[in-house]
Parts: sequence; structure tokens; C-alpha cells
Amino acid sequence: QVLDGAGLDVDFHLLSPKGETLIFDERKSDGVHTVETEDGDYMFCFDNTFSTISEKVIFFELILDNMGEDGQDQEDWKKYVTGTDLLDMKLEDILESINSVKARLSKSVQIQTLLRAFEARDRNIQESNFDRVNFWSMVNLGVMVVVSAVQVYMLKSLFEDKRKSRT
Repeated sequence: QVLDGAGLDVDFHLLSPKGETLIFDERKSDGVHTVETEDGDYMFCFDNTFSTISEKVIFFELILDNMGEDGQDQEDWKKYVTGTDLLDMKLEDILESINSVKARLSKSVQIQTLLRAFEARDRNIQESNFDRVNFWSMVNLGVMVVVSAVQVYMLKSLFEDKRKSRT
């Protein structure tokens, strides 16, 4: 997501480890992409060469799901548990609840991060608008002062006696 900069747009490239272009977005302000990955190094690039004058502020988040989870770590605890099937069932229910809470908490953190990015972009837009309003208000004030001075001069010139008086 482009937070600040002229046009709020940028090019985005994502290349696979084989060098194939997986995603190419041209002049977009934001985007969400999901990619099935394979082993290797991926390359992503935010390109602003089309706008050489202005710089951009970019927010991006890389979320890796199931990173290093083979399911083995979750099953290791079961070999230490002995008891009835009912006890195993309750422990599995507790583990399922904990995993559900963990997933929801992770999603909440992700949403809050995204909302912070939206807030930062909106704040930058508001500050830009504030500066623009202040500038044009000063221009308007200057024009009003000049117009009032011209009006006072014109009124004075109407009432001046242009005849030469002899004394």
C-alpha cells in the first residue's frame, strides 16, 4: 500500500526462484496477493521509476502461513499423555481451542497493522489538504487586502478637489 507520495501509485513485481514473473501490478495504490510457494528465494520489487520527481512511502506486510509446521510438534505432546480416551479427547479439544485462539489473534494483529497503514495514509492526505487550505487562505487574504487598499484609494480620489485653489 502506498501511504504517501504523488499519485499514491507504484509498480510491483514478484519473481519466483526460477525467475518467472508471478505477479506484476502497474501503477496500483494497494494490493493483496496470495502465492503458493516452493523452496527458494523470491524477489519482490516496488518500482517508482515512472515518477522520478516524487518519492513514495510504502507499507507492505509479508505473511508466511504454515512456516515450518509439519504437524510433528503438535503431536509430540500426545506421547507423554496416558489415560483414558476421554482424557485424550478433552486434551485434543483444548489444543483445538488454543490453536483457534492463536489463529484469531494472529488475524487480529494483521488487521490492526493494516488499519494502522490506512490511518497513516489518511493522515498524510489530511496534512497535505491542511497545507493546501492554509496556502490558498493566505492567497485569498492577500487578494482581499490589495482589493481593499485599491478601493480606499479610488474612494479618496473621487472626493479630492482637483481644482487649484488660490490663496
